[in-house]
Amino acid sequence: MAGMRDQGLQQAIDIVGGVSELARRIGISQPSVSNWDRVPAERVISVEAATGLDRMLLRPDLYGASGMAGDVDEIDSARAQEYALLAALLMRAPGAELLQRLATLRGDATPLGAAHIALAEAASRTSVERVEREFFDLFIGLGRGELLPYGSYYLTGFLHERPLARLREDLGKLGIERAEGNAEPEDHAAILCEIMACLAGGRFPAPAGAGRELFEKHLDPWIGRFFADLERAEAADFYRTVGTIGRIFIDIEREAFALPS
Repeated sequence: MAGMRDQGLQQAIDIVGGVSELARRIGISQPSVSNWDRVPAERVISVEAATGLDRMLLRPDLYGASGMAGDVDEIDSARAQEYALLAALLMRAPGAELLQRLATLRGDATPLGAAHIALAEAASRTSVERVEREFFDLFIGLGRGELLPYGSYYLTGFLHERPLARLREDLGKLGIERAEGNAEPEDHAAILCEIMACLAGGRFPAPAGAGRELFEKHLDPWIGRFFADLERAEAADFYRTVGTIGRIFIDIEREAFALPS
């Protein structure tokens, strides 16, 4: 079977030490990964986060020199990269290679650029052990983490409520289904950011305006508050900078979507 795998997938497996370990890190079953001959498009961001292996190496057919797929304009490419960064960091704690790459991030004088610089500094001063402990305290905890990054919780105070059912209905209309073996509900902040990255990057065939509608109905009502809470969280150090990036970026998205088409 290994001989049929493409180079990117084989590298990912080699980095983590086997198919079972890769499956564990991205939260799906070992047989699912065993059946891959290359990393599926919808799993690239998760595998990149789990292994630190750049998406251009995992799927060079999808990602060009800009790091985004296909025929996408520069603004949407940048939006997709921002969402993908947030998705990767909210799904699991970054490993050593991803931290090293984050430490090289550059920024400009804009608020978002300054937030990128702060993230790079935070990545350079933390360690894998510290950021794993921080992620555990924030999102997992003994019983529960300091924060619950789910739309239903932010909108109703409970998990698996009506907002999740409405989201699933709208995702179904776009042909987006929950990945096999993924235990997290679709209203997890990381999953919503990953879906928005795919829509902005043109990796899901979707009607014009689908990203805007998804954002306005299912992200805008709560995710900005979540990122603001992450900025202020007691357990946050590295993740305080992730909260800042998320809060600023969501404000930019809100303003952009409010402009006339």
